[in-house]
Amino acid sequence: MKKSKKQIHLIVAARPNFMKIAPLYHALKKEEWADPVIIHTGQHYDLNMSDVFFQDMGIPEPDIHLGVGSGTHAEQTGQVMIAYEKILINTKPDLVIVPGDVNSTMAAAIAAVKLGIKVAHLEAGLRSFDRTMPEEINRMVTDTLADILWTPSPDGDENLIREGVPKHKICRVGNIMIDSLEMLRNTIEKQNTFEEYGIKPKKYGLVTLHRPSNVDAPETLSAICELLAKISSKIPLLFPLHPRTRKNLEKYKLLSQLESVKEIQLLDPLNYIRFMNLVFNCRFVITDSGGIQEETSYLNIPCLTMRSNTERPVTIKQGTNRLCRLENLEKYTETILSGEYKTGQKIDLWDGKTSDRVVESIRGIV
Repeated sequence: MKKSKKQIHLIVAARPNFMKIAPLYHALKKEEWADPVIIHTGQHYDLNMSDVFFQDMGIPEPDIHLGVGSGTHAEQTGQVMIAYEKILINTKPDLVIVPGDVNSTMAAAIAAVKLGIKVAHLEAGLRSFDRTMPEEINRMVTDTLADILWTPSPDGDENLIREGVPKHKICRVGNIMIDSLEMLRNTIEKQNTFEEYGIKPKKYGLVTLHRPSNVDAPETLSAICELLAKISSKIPLLFPLHPRTRKNLEKYKLLSQLESVKEIQLLDPLNYIRFMNLVFNCRFVITDSGGIQEETSYLNIPCLTMRSNTERPVTIKQGTNRLCRLENLEKYTETILSGEYKTGQKIDLWDGKTSDRVVESIRGIV
């Protein structure tokens, strides 16, 4: 008698989640025993999540839309739990996979665990040790509840063990974002997005800032604008504006100031492939994002992270990442331009094969 397939829910809420589950979805679809189901909570509405995005990733539109929109952290968490609980009761999946650290990650984990359904956390064990970051709370709660914790690097294992998680729950699989990057490498390299802005490879810096600590306070945002203007006198900058950043630049009357700087080009948000083409070809990145710290380290591109901490310390210890503040950002860019910046090392299991290791782990769970 043929064994029935194991239904596996893949929870997504925003573009980074899709990037994490796409290679895993493909790997699971190859397995006769697996039935992967993509569930989009709707927590984030992304203008770049078009049909082309799904074609590029080779994944279908989500099987189930929960339709949860924006709101406060509590509203989003509660609405995802309410909507997803109904799906869980009707479908009874064998495993729920929650990637990353958004509100939907924690909410789906809570809903599933309370119904006795196994949960696996993809990208587990990351810690910034900064509880003012909502993502840190989501990571801690999810890791406490999950039955299996797939970590991307040794620090993830160490954090979980220190928090009392039994070792048998921890499985280091590597960084699945590198799987997505390698899966799309040919498409990314063919884009030549940089040419649209009249610049040449390695002759520009790329800026991406959106965290409240950098863009919400007028004094800080103003100081950042002045610094970027100074840096742009040495090398042109491309700056795709996150909606939050654009809104605050307008609110504090700083947008026109930036627009007047000849060597800074302000761009609308870009989809993953076009944005990654800019990353591939830039001299360095200035960011406060999480994933870009990983991608630049893998690509051996200097990364200056405008934060006081990072949940990805391996990118500093072994990669090309460096934490920086307003007072040393310009100095670090000069170090890069002089050719004296550090070179990254290869990070174990960041090899484009993480999804295969995850599938092997799932085989032993369901």
